[in-house]
Amino acid sequence: MGFKTAEMPPVDPAEFGSMPFMARMKLLAVHWAEHGFGGPKQLNMLYIYKMAFYAIVGVALVGLTTPGLGGFAEFTSWWTEPIVYIKLMAWTVLFEVLGLASSSGPLAFKFSPFIGGCLYWLKPGTIRVPAWPGKVPFTRGDTRQYWDIAIYALILANLVFLVVFPGTETARVPGSEAGLPPQWAMFSYIGLIVAMGLRDKTVFLAARSEQYLAALFVFAAAGSVVDMIVAAKIFMFASWFGAGISKLGRHFSPVIAAMVSNTPWITSTRLKRKLYRDFPRDLRPSHLSGSIGHGLGTVVELALPLILLFSTNKWLTLAALIGMLGFHFFIISTFPLAVPLEWNVFFMFSAWFLFWLHPAGEGWAVTDMSTGWLIFAIVAAATFPVLGNLRPDLVSFLPSMRQYAGNWASAVWAFRGRHAEEKLNTYLTKSNANQIDQLTAAYGSEVGEIFMQKAVAWRTMHSMGRALISLLMRHTDDLDNYVVREGEFVCTTLIGWQFGDAHLHNERTIAAVQRRCNFAPGELIVTWTESQPIHKNYVAYKVIDAALGVVERGTYVVKDATEELPWLPNGPIKHTITWTRPGYVAPSDGSAYVTAGAATTADIEVSAEPKVGA
Repeated sequence: MGFKTAEMPPVDPAEFGSMPFMARMKLLAVHWAEHGFGGPKQLNMLYIYKMAFYAIVGVALVGLTTPGLGGFAEFTSWWTEPIVYIKLMAWTVLFEVLGLASSSGPLAFKFSPFIGGCLYWLKPGTIRVPAWPGKVPFTRGDTRQYWDIAIYALILANLVFLVVFPGTETARVPGSEAGLPPQWAMFSYIGLIVAMGLRDKTVFLAARSEQYLAALFVFAAAGSVVDMIVAAKIFMFASWFGAGISKLGRHFSPVIAAMVSNTPWITSTRLKRKLYRDFPRDLRPSHLSGSIGHGLGTVVELALPLILLFSTNKWLTLAALIGMLGFHFFIISTFPLAVPLEWNVFFMFSAWFLFWLHPAGEGWAVTDMSTGWLIFAIVAAATFPVLGNLRPDLVSFLPSMRQYAGNWASAVWAFRGRHAEEKLNTYLTKSNANQIDQLTAAYGSEVGEIFMQKAVAWRTMHSMGRALISLLMRHTDDLDNYVVREGEFVCTTLIGWQFGDAHLHNERTIAAVQRRCNFAPGELIVTWTESQPIHKNYVAYKVIDAALGVVERGTYVVKDATEELPWLPNGPIKHTITWTRPGYVAPSDGSAYVTAGAATTADIEVSAEPKVGA
């Protein structure tokens, strides 16, 4: 991979499209294992410049707009002031909700323009994704109206106010000249983002509300600075610990292999090959990938946060802090495809601010909190991770705290020809053209198609991708008749943002697309899988024909997916059908799957799941 040139797979771009679909997936998966995404390194530099802008401008705004801190001459004395933490949090949320942070730029398959976010959410007629449209009044429909835009604009204005307001002295932070932002401004943001989330959960998630909303509420409502700081510690602990718990499964090792393969500073192909069992014949993760993932990932996220939260020993706390800073720095250095880089930067600052500058042994321990706020913090921190792991169909993987775990709702979209895919450009109101068109403008259609399909191959390197393609093999007459796209990258051009959560492009979003595009039966097929519940060994799936709605539901055993190779040399993995739309018959003969009525002994546990109605 050069600084300005891409690392292309060993195939003539003109001949790539004539290869069988599975041969393309094998070629691209093997190439990913050695070279990752393969884009020029100057793309990574764009993110480094953006992180530098985020950090420098954020600190400058705090210093220039908060005279109570004493200006930059008193820079070293800022860092125990709660207003610094609140302002940098508000700046981070503003950066996120504008679309400048996560899900931005070429690694999120946004090439021109580099963001979606505000370009969609300030534009009438774009698709919105309400949280509970049939249950919450005034949230029906899927079209962005002017009052949606007004709420979003007020959110931006509210965040700008929190960033630039100088702060006022308050008895809630005794002895501080800088004080805090007004309580009403923090409460108003909370009210606006919740109202926006009911109208469009995309904006709510893009603001990373699962990370910041509860902490901001405590800073607004608590009467004691100890309660504020320690509650923020508990919420941060929950994010780490919940993510660690979610990695205790079969999904995580494949994530590590694919992520490390994409790390631009690791140039050793020998090392990258060792991440897999038998490169290039077997791309299942090796013991090395498992050791990196669970040794440097799972154990770190479970053990070190416990030390940070409860340790009163200065040196033990310092060691744990260094470990967590290294953990987040490593994630940043891999440039994961959702590029949540600024979030990781803020978490590094937060770890230092909360746990080192406010140590448990000096009055900032969990036991120093008031009972009421301690109970609130524990309940707020635990509710969505617990519910999301037991019932992932009810909660996004973000509030469930399953970052980087590989256990996500996912989908692939299959269009019957480029003319069908082009309907998204023709009939939808959006700010980003289809990615193939963005890539074609920059690199030509043949190279663009290779990178589009490389995203699908990347998905097959994860457990859910093998299930999604297996289902697609049954529900299309021939995969070579279809243009197959990774669902997250379709999603980002539909609604302006994506972060690996297929709840944002489930059957409701597909129905919104269908009302605009009017696909014929079989013209757009989406295979969709839920996350795995923590207490079950299988995953629920759906197959959606845009013209017909959900046509099939069922389950597959996770082990069957993780033990297969990305290009499915043994055919589709078996799955158990629990419901089929009356009158629907899959195009394939179905010989490679197990029906609910003909379950084998190995499928009895799976087939016992209650059937899902229409």
